[in-house]
Amino acid sequence: MKKAIFMSFMALLFSMSITSCREQTEKERVMEEMKDEGATVKEKRDGDETKIKMETENKEVKIKEEDGETKIKEKTENDDN
Repeated sequence: MKKAIFMSFMALLFSMSITSCREQTEKERVMEEMKDEGATVKEKRDGDETKIKMETENKEVKIKEEDGETKIKEKTENDDN
């Protein structure tokens, strides 16, 4: 009986550790990075299309999601137009 309880407990811990270590998508990583830098965030939704614009003093990021496809554009102050 102790062995069954122990095995169940270990299986629960193992499954929790796997689900808590999921990888971030590129969008999540960029959004977290910009929020940490204190960016202003503007979000616009139009039907199934979402546009997110984040700005700091030296960096601008635009994220566009449409039909399950995500496009990310990053522009720094040093980039040439």
